[in-house]
Amino acid sequence: MLRRGPRSGLPITVAAHSRALGPAIGGCRLRHYPDWRDGLTDALRLAKAMTLKCAVAGVPFGGGKSVVGLPATTSPELRLAALEDLGELIGSLGGSYIPGPDVGTGPDDMLILRRHAPQVFCLPATHGGAGSSSGPTAVGVLAALRAGARHVFGSASVAGRKVVISGFGAVGSALAEALAADGAAVTVSDVDDAKRARALDLGYGWVHPDDAPAEQADIFVPAAVGGVLAPSVISLLTAPLVVGPANNQLTEDSVAHRLDSQGFTWIPDFVASAGGIIYTLAREIRGLSHERATAEVHGIEATTDLLLTRARANGTTPLAEAIALADTRTKA
Repeated sequence: MLRRGPRSGLPITVAAHSRALGPAIGGCRLRHYPDWRDGLTDALRLAKAMTLKCAVAGVPFGGGKSVVGLPATTSPELRLAALEDLGELIGSLGGSYIPGPDVGTGPDDMLILRRHAPQVFCLPATHGGAGSSSGPTAVGVLAALRAGARHVFGSASVAGRKVVISGFGAVGSALAEALAADGAAVTVSDVDDAKRARALDLGYGWVHPDDAPAEQADIFVPAAVGGVLAPSVISLLTAPLVVGPANNQLTEDSVAHRLDSQGFTWIPDFVASAGGIIYTLAREIRGLSHERATAEVHGIEATTDLLLTRARANGTTPLAEAIALADTRTKA
């Protein structure tokens, strides 16, 4: 569904890719796009990825996404109007799409959406929600990374490994801290050069975002926006293991075959980044404790191990095996 917000005048897209397993869930993304059609395309691709993420994670929900295309400069008043418009549109869908935070939004914004929508995820803890999903997402990426490292290097340990993280936001910084604590040599990058000083103060290396994929490394972690793995980038890539939380990392699915044929192990983003939804649903739907919900997030390690084992046995790619698993669960 595409609508121009009556308060903000901004283009708003709500996409529900599948409700075969349950209501569509997915984050609300507020960001600037060169053209409103880019926001529409982003919403459609992200909604499809959420369907795969939910199915592979084994949660009873389908995939959705909502996107608001912001101008290059956005005032607080315009942003609030956009959130009110988005909440009203989501509310008109009667619960068939349930939103949560994404790029450009956070738990406090969910309070605004809840004025109109019957249900939202990741409200602040003070309002009964699980809060930000960034921490659990990072835990899930680390679980996938351990399985990947075991298949590629023969050990789940990252001690002595060089890891390049492209994107030094909430999830990227949590990953950097955890990996450094485990003995990895961490280099980070971000489009916001102001983060460079903080990264250097913490003892991390720094590389320009355009140069991050080509930086000599053992593990490359895409943790920013999607579309980072294009055919032109593969020829520059050095890290044999690629795993990260950024959504829609491949510019097209055929890139997965190219990565595999050139000796790279890429763990599908919708597998590695599922920690946030696994944790949130465990807390907010099933009422589990933080400890039990986090334990379920660690299950991503076993899922990743299964997909890598099947890919090796069947002569396929981890992406093909992940899609096959999602299709089996969705059809069942």
